[in-house]
Amino acid sequence: MSAQQGPSGDVRRPEQWEILGIVSQLVGYDRVRVKCADEKIRVCRIPGRMKKKVWLREGDIVIVSPWDFQADSRGDIVYRYVKDEVKKLKAEGISLPA
Repeated sequence: MSAQQGPSGDVRRPEQWEILGIVSQLVGYDRVRVKCADEKIRVCRIPGRMKKKVWLREGDIVIVSPWDFQADSRGDIVYRYVKDEVKKLKAEGISLPA
């Protein structure tokens, strides 16, 4: 069981202040452009703890934590889903961004 999964190995879900998104463009270094479920496009930062451990590609489903300021245009990537987790989310009826 990893720190990102629930106690029974469930798929991690967005918290109250987090949003699901899909990576639409790799901007450079530690920035990606993400189309979020609220129909806003945010430039998101990849935190240092994820930079070399989690590689992002266009089309990946991620959890975004919007910043306190510039919440409509900026955010941080919190988690990236793998294929099996995306299938579980769809099976549970959670709507994913298009």
